[in-house]
Amino acid sequence: MSFAPVTPLPESSADAPPRAMQEFWASFRPNHGAVAGIAVIAAIVLLAALADLIAPHSPVLNDNTAFLKPPFWQDGGSFTYLLGTDAIGRDMLSRLIHGARLSLLIGVAVVALSVIVGTVLGLVSGFFRGGVEIVIMRLMDILLTLPSLLLAIVIVAILGPGVMNALLAVAVVLLPHYVRITHAAVITETAKDYVTAARVSGAGTLRLMFKEVLPNCMAPLIVQATLGVSTAILDAASLGFLGLGAQPPLPEWGTMLADAREFVSRAWWVVTFPGIMILVTVLAFNLVGDGLRDALDPKLKR
Repeated sequence: MSFAPVTPLPESSADAPPRAMQEFWASFRPNHGAVAGIAVIAAIVLLAALADLIAPHSPVLNDNTAFLKPPFWQDGGSFTYLLGTDAIGRDMLSRLIHGARLSLLIGVAVVALSVIVGTVLGLVSGFFRGGVEIVIMRLMDILLTLPSLLLAIVIVAILGPGVMNALLAVAVVLLPHYVRITHAAVITETAKDYVTAARVSGAGTLRLMFKEVLPNCMAPLIVQATLGVSTAILDAASLGFLGLGAQPPLPEWGTMLADAREFVSRAWWVVTFPGIMILVTVLAFNLVGDGLRDALDPKLKR
């Protein structure tokens, strides 16, 4: 007596996302630098979210009796101001904590705006070839030829200093990277058989763009977006340092550095702590971006 082979049941769609996450984490976890970067980012996000509860003092109110007070471990310091005060008596620790909220908000908002606009422009230029592609891509090439910080300074100089104008300027600077990444990925994907099959089956252009092609272009966009947050934070801090970004008394790290320039020699803490926060945050996002690139790139997996 012979028995027909038993065909295994197909894997349910509900099991696919957990398995995909497990495979991603298995590729991401060996990168200890990326895991450490996630831990640092989580800590900074927690500080930003709970700034009103964690900060011991107001970030904008000054104490007329505590100008340039050193950190608590130095002579003249006290536990009232753990990291000391700035030139007008504001608590450094409170301003650093609230500055994390503003810097992260700027970084995430800039990247979100750049990714949305850049993805749409990249899809349009990849699907509608010819004149549309030439106009969009040549415009992006022109933006890429200009020094990024100089371009941001020119835009803010035209619009006027402020957080929103600095955000828009940095978003314009980062936009060409997402347009070019999406454009290259779209050209690669549209040459594959599944796009041809979807087009033959009657799928419209919008469906091909956003349902068929875009999901397969997300891996490089996610990596670039993670790296873009660090670039946005650094560029926003640079504009703040030049007086073109967040304006006093807003507690933004770059603005804090600008206010502390004349006190470098006699009050090291007013310069060092904001610089350390910028360094640690940018480094954490870069480490996570490298880890995502290694985990999402099939060639690096193999």
